[in-house]
Formats: sequence, C-alpha cells, structure tokens
Amino acid sequence: MSVSPMKAISIIGLSRDFDKVINILGASQAFEPEPVTSFYTNTEKFQNFSEANRYSELLTEFDGVLMTAGLEPELVDISGFKPKEEALFGYCESVIEECDRYMQEISSKEAEKENCIKKIEQTSHFSGVKLDMDRLQSCQYIKPRFGRIPVESMRYLDRYKDNPYVMFIQTSVDRNYCWGAYMVPVDREEEIDRIFSGMLFENCDVSQIEGTPEEYIKTQTARKEKLEKEIEQSKGELKSFIEKNREEILRYYTKLTEKAIYQGLKSHAMVYNSKESSSFVICGWLPDSEFEAVEKKLKKIKSVEWQTDDAINQLEKSPPIKLKNSCFAKPYSFYVEMYGVPKYNEIDPTLFVAITYTVLFGAMFGDFGHGIVLSIAGVVMYKLKGFKVGKIIVPCGISSAIFGLIFGSCFGFEDAFNGLYKELFSLDEKPIEVMGRNIIDVILVSVAVGIFLLILAMCLNIYSSFKQKDMAKAIFGSNGIAGLVLYTTVCVGISSILLLDANIFNIVTILLLIIVPLVLIFLAEPLGKLAEGNKRWKPEKWGDYCVQSGFEMFEVILSYLSNTMSFLRVGAFVMVHAGMMEVVFTLIGLVGGVTSVAGILVLIFGNLFVIALEGLLVSIQTLRLEFYEMFSRFYSGTGRPYNPVTLKKLNTK
Repeated sequence: MSVSPMKAISIIGLSRDFDKVINILGASQAFEPEPVTSFYTNTEKFQNFSEANRYSELLTEFDGVLMTAGLEPELVDISGFKPKEEALFGYCESVIEECDRYMQEISSKEAEKENCIKKIEQTSHFSGVKLDMDRLQSCQYIKPRFGRIPVESMRYLDRYKDNPYVMFIQTSVDRNYCWGAYMVPVDREEEIDRIFSGMLFENCDVSQIEGTPEEYIKTQTARKEKLEKEIEQSKGELKSFIEKNREEILRYYTKLTEKAIYQGLKSHAMVYNSKESSSFVICGWLPDSEFEAVEKKLKKIKSVEWQTDDAINQLEKSPPIKLKNSCFAKPYSFYVEMYGVPKYNEIDPTLFVAITYTVLFGAMFGDFGHGIVLSIAGVVMYKLKGFKVGKIIVPCGISSAIFGLIFGSCFGFEDAFNGLYKELFSLDEKPIEVMGRNIIDVILVSVAVGIFLLILAMCLNIYSSFKQKDMAKAIFGSNGIAGLVLYTTVCVGISSILLLDANIFNIVTILLLIIVPLVLIFLAEPLGKLAEGNKRWKPEKWGDYCVQSGFEMFEVILSYLSNTMSFLRVGAFVMVHAGMMEVVFTLIGLVGGVTSVAGILVLIFGNLFVIALEGLLVSIQTLRLEFYEMFSRFYSGTGRPYNPVTLKKLNTK
C-alpha cells in the first residue's frame, strides 16, 4: 500500500550528445518528461526544440502502407537489432515502394474492372437490339438516340401519335425507367430532340459499343474475368512478399517506432545556442529503482551534467505516481484509479480497498456455491476476454464461498453443511441463521462493522494528513483527531447504553470528549493556520466564518449519522440474498419439488438469475460504500498517473 519513490532529474549537455542522452532515457522505459519551464523559471535564453521528427513522418507512411497491404503492424523483440540510420530509412522506403507498386497495379486494375462492370450494366439495357451498333451510329440520314425515359413520361407519347418521327423503341424496363432508343432524321434533329427532352429523356453514350450489344457484353465480361484473375494474382504476389519478409518488416517497423518515440522526447527539451556551442536541457522523472542504471550510462557522456532531487522535495511540481502493490491488492487498483490517483505524499488505499471490498462483498453475497461459480466466471472473464474486473471477481467469489460456509448456504440449500458443523464443531445446526432469530444480530453486526471501518478511515486520514503536513486536517478536521474522538465517544457511549446498560456520559466526558472536539472542528481553519505558523490565521469576518462553519458542523453531524447507517445495507443484502433464494425454492415447490424435471430447471435458472442480478447489485453497493463512506474521509485522488516513455504502438493516423 505505497507509492514508489521518484526522483526529479534535470540533464544539461552539448547538443552533439543529445541523441545519446535521448537513447539512454528512452531505453530505460522509465523516464517521464516534464516541460523545462516547470523546473526552471528563467528560460529567456532558451528556445523550444523545433526539429521535425522525421522518424514519425516515415512511420506514418510505413504504418499506412502495411495496413493497406493487409499486415497489422505489431511490435516485436528487437534486442540486439541496431541497423544504421541509412539502412533503417533505406529498408523502410524500399518496402513502401514495393508495396505501393503492387497496390497501384491492383488499384488500376480495380478501376478498369469497375469500368467494365459499368459498361456491361449500361449495355445490358439495350441487349434486345440485334443490330451492329457501329453501323447504326454511322448512318448518314438518320441518327439513333439511346437512353432512358421515366416510366411516368411514357404516357405522353400518345400526344405525338400523328408524328411518325416521335417513336420510342423500348428494349427493357425497370422500376423507374424505360430503356430504348428513338431515331431522328438529320433535318429534324432539333425538333424531335426537344420533344423527347420534354419527356425527361436521358441520353446514354453507346459510342464505345462494338458490334451488337450482346457481343459487346460478352467481350466486356471476358475482360472483367481476366482483370479479376490479374487482380487476384497481384494480391497474391503482394501477400507473398509480405509473408516472406514479415519478420524483417516488423523488426524494422519496431525499430522505426522506437526511434520515433525517442525522438519525440526532444519536443519536451529546450536548446541554447551561443557563439561557442549549442546546448540542450531536458527534465523529467525517474523511479528510484531505475535511476542508478540511467546515471551509470549518463556518466559515460563527458559533456553531460545532471541534477537530481527526491520527489518529496518537489511536491509543487506534482510528481507522477507509480503504485506498488502486492499480487492480492494489485487488481483492485482498477477501482482506485476510477476514483483518482493518490498524490505523491498521500497514502495509496489499494490494499485497504482490496481487504474491505472483498470482505464486504463476501458477507453480502454469502453462498458457497454461488461464490465458487463467481470465481470460475472471474477466471473466464480475465483469461478469455481480458476483463480487468475478472481478477477482482475471483477473490470476491472465494470470500462469498467462505461466508457461505459460515451462513450454511450452498446454492440456496440452507442446511447443506449441517453434517460438517456437527463433525467439526459438535453443532446441531449452522451457527448463523440469517432469516431466523439472528436478524437483529446481523443488523447490529453490520452497523458495528461500519463504525469500525469509519474509525479506521479516520485514522488513515490522520496519518495521511500528518504525512502531507496538513495540521488543520490532521488535528482539527471532522475526520482528524477531533472528529475521531467525537465519533468514537458517541458510538462507544450509545453502545454501552444499549448493550451493557451502562451510561458513560457525564459532565466530564461530555465536556472533554464531545464539546471540546466540536469546538475544535468549528474552529478548524484558523486553528490549523495558527498551528502551521501562519500569521494571517484570523478569518476576515468572524460573523461570516461562524455562519459558514455552523452549516458545515450541521453537515458533519449528519454525515456521521448517514455514513454509519449506510452500512445497514450490508446486513440488508445478507437477508436479501437469503430471501431471494427462498423465493426460488417456493417456486420449486409449486412445480413439483427438487426431484422433478421442472424443479431442477427452476433451481438451475433461479440460481443463475440470483448470481447475475445480486452479484451486480452487491458489487455496486460495495463500491458505493468504498467511495462515499470511506474514501471521502481520507483520500483525495488528485494525483497524476506515472506515464513513462515506453516502446508502444503509436496511433499514426
């Protein structure tokens, strides 16, 4: 439950050695760059690094060509692969050129094929014409007009039945158009064309048709089939080229990606040019664990100097956060990061979440059989689908199975483990009857658990606040020492009255453990400033401060009550789970009992329904308890995640 120590580093050197430094920082896979202006206030003599990233430009083209060629680029192991600059660019450009040649050839033939299809489609409308189109087009005294007329316009031909030249020879018809031709004498072209234009005639160019339409269609079909074979052949050659050189292509692609990423580091640097020399400065963060290895390599570059400082001394720069958790707690960082990343000097709550979430989930979903099913489902979700939440479901399922043993429940059978209790513990029945006489006990235990967790959250807040040197929050806050004393006193006092019939409230305890903490919480802001040595600790207007603090005090007291009562949902869901299974068994009784086929089906689907529905509800309610009842007391989550420069596939689109 900790944040990995970080170091701030500022590196200065001659520009001639800049690439060496960049390669060292990039190869570490651990350096997170930071703008130089964050580390230096006076940068007037420095300029931003403006050199174009030529690796990135080539990578964009290379990635696009490979994708078009059918190869999904991926990063491969390139340890020991160190091609020279000329070889890297030369190979990548040759692959681009070769792929472009194939793709241009394919594209050209695809366009020609589409043209054939278009010609076939257009000519098919005139396939009924048995005349040689070349000879028909060459007539001296009469000219054909091939095209189409909207179906609705065909009725207007009757208006010109007395004109022998207004005649449309129909060759085909579809839903919207009649296809065909009309003939015009050369001396009456303008008149006849105007009539057909009024009927919305659309002319089609048939000048390319050689012979009869049927002969032309056969010619174009043969041409299309030939082009399809040539296209497939070109695609096959391209695929063969890619497959033959795949390993080498991916190695160069990975190396080019690496160079592009490393070169991208320069955009965070600044340069200083003088008459004597040109210098650079680059700043950023390194984990403590990686710093020694990077420093060892930097020492080999004579012109380079660097300054370092622990991140704890650079909190104003908001150091990036790298979480360090155990195998059990690590999956739960998924939930923590949903809320936010801790600040550098703030505690990491992942282990706290891992323990409390797992226990609360198991208690609310206590069934041995259901827990085992959930664990199996979690394994499947993570292994087959890669869902992060699957790794959380597994321990939650195990917790549910453990509580199922305590509650004596397995797939809704409430007496499933009676024999086990008798053999191991000499008990005639299970220790906890959720739906029986123990209901009040379940409710009281859930509230007691809530009180314990809230007190624990306050203790974490006190520790975290002292760590952040926030005296007001640590000592005088509603979740600080004052709040802890007040809340604990009230809870212990009420518990002693209800359970032990003993009243601990007297003038001394009320004054010292209730009134004084309330006053401290009321005056938290000025007292905190005073404790930190701030001379301007007094509020500007005491009247405004008292009104505001009064409302805040009222809200604090309500939050103590509401947060405590929120844990009643733990006990409620324990009973809801048992109640839902009672409904399932009632339905089984109505259809003939567990031994009937219908009863078995109801048992199976009823259990699946309860697992799915209540599993979802319990997970949401448990997460709500974490975020609203506990996190809000000790965790801000306002840090920024650690994002080092690493070798990864770039979005080059």
